[in-house]
Amino acid sequence: MNSTSAPARRTAGGPVRAVRRARTGHEVVEVDNGLVRLVIAPALGGRILSAVRDGQEFLHRDPALLDEELNARDPRTVGPHDGPMSAWHNWGGDKTWPAPQGWSGPAEWAGPPDPVLDSGPYVCAVDVADDGSRAVVTLTSADDPRTGLRLTRRITLDAGRSDFGLRLTALNTAGESVRWALWNVTQLPGHPSRQPGDGVWLGSAGSGAPESVDLVAGTGRPHVERHGGVLHLPAQDVVGKVGFPDAAGWIAHVGPSGTWTCSFPVDPTAPYTDGGSRAEVWMEHPLEKPLEHLGGLRPSHRVVECEVLGPYLELAPGDTTELDCAVSLGPRLGAVTSVGRDAWWSEPLAYTRGTVTGICVPMGSGPVDVLLRDAEGRVRETRGLGSCAAGAPLVLDRVPAADPAAVVLEVRCGPDVLGSVPLAES
Repeated sequence: MNSTSAPARRTAGGPVRAVRRARTGHEVVEVDNGLVRLVIAPALGGRILSAVRDGQEFLHRDPALLDEELNARDPRTVGPHDGPMSAWHNWGGDKTWPAPQGWSGPAEWAGPPDPVLDSGPYVCAVDVADDGSRAVVTLTSADDPRTGLRLTRRITLDAGRSDFGLRLTALNTAGESVRWALWNVTQLPGHPSRQPGDGVWLGSAGSGAPESVDLVAGTGRPHVERHGGVLHLPAQDVVGKVGFPDAAGWIAHVGPSGTWTCSFPVDPTAPYTDGGSRAEVWMEHPLEKPLEHLGGLRPSHRVVECEVLGPYLELAPGDTTELDCAVSLGPRLGAVTSVGRDAWWSEPLAYTRGTVTGICVPMGSGPVDVLLRDAEGRVRETRGLGSCAAGAPLVLDRVPAADPAAVVLEVRCGPDVLGSVPLAES
């Protein structure tokens, strides 16, 4: 087994720290564990404005609205606003909206812009464990009269991890039943195609649902390719959106900053909005003229939105719906073949002619073990293979002499399961 590491300071990590800082026009909360630094803006729709790993910024934000220190260039732009899409103050970052989106009636969310859930202030609570092992930032919106919802975003950052948790909750505060889906939108910097593997990757579940559906054509529709069991949207200049009804519960973006991944649960028995889409991708690039059929939208930057959705549910008064996501930041290795809760794989774990191969990026650090399990799941043998570092590539190239009764090989980093593969010759 070989392993390459990120720079020492970021690999080592440290206790989680959280601090509130004043910025022009608003306040931010910085959360840092020595590996990942997040900057959250409660007054700007409760969004994450910055996510940094190894000095690289992963999120898009509008430099016309915010400077490098996240000060509002014009404080008058901070605060609730409404109107057509051309009036939207698109700060960027990661935020939560209700779906479906539309302007035909009260059953659709007519934003952005939106004065409560997108641009309104969120109440912010910060809780840091005494030993620095975890920080939790909870952001809660006001009650929205349009949708009947109150949104909560719970962001969790643990020590020694290159990922963070994002739990979304929608509460029906209205006096009648409403029907909505949670919809998390992450804006990432777009760019011209530079390296093989750049762009967006998604897993397919093989459910029989359509692989993709066209949703919005601004200047066109994003081009989707299939590579084995995964889908790929190469970097491309287009303004449009595509949905993925067969999404398997993960999405990733690869670009100059590195690899951003998000894993999320899917419910194959539940309805989803937008033709059954469990995930969606919006792409835009600078245009000389506004798109009148999209509310006068005129993009000024290359942006890729990676969006994940929860089921489309009817909520009685007082009912809630939740969506748990895990987001990681890692190096740029090209294609992403799978994403789990504890690792993502650039080259899939495989066992061929007695050789175990694969390249993954664990989200935690610790000793690496290979477990050989029999048909009943019992561990027949455990072998230590050194250690791994959070957010650093782990290259597997060992040739184990497998126990004859073993049928599954499992790779672990401490308690985390990085992957498993059948011990069958191919």
